Amino acid sequence: MAQQLYQQRCTACRRDSPHVTVEEIGQLRPEIPDWELLDEAGVPKLDRSFKFRDFEQALVFTNAIGQLAEAEGHHPKLTTEWGSVGVTWWTHKIRNLHTNDFVMAAKTDRIYGELTPTKAEPETESKATS
Repeated sequence: MAQQLYQQRCTACRRDSPHVTVEEIGQLRPEIPDWELLDEAGVPKLDRSFKFRDFEQALVFTNAIGQLAEAEGHHPKLTTEWGSVGVTWWTHKIRNLHTNDFVMAAKTDRIYGELTPTKAEPETESKATS
């Protein structure tokens, strides 16, 4: 049985590493259905916004993704705001998408699932949103 994306490790990437093909993207996308494919200045990227109940939870998630990125040697663009974190994966060296980006998106989804409750939690106090 093939490993799911979140179970895989990033592979070392060089400037001449192959980018994923359209066919490969079609095979990989079902494992990360909430991620958007976008083009930013001619560079394809995977992008997703994650919602949180406050800044503290968003920061915990940001730090967890940072630790993952360091462990895997593959780093995203992270935008942390009150109640949300934007994560964008692409492979800088090849200015394109590599299998590593899909692996990291799946790992990011997994961390989000581990850090966020499955049921809505009652709010115990009101916090300002800025």
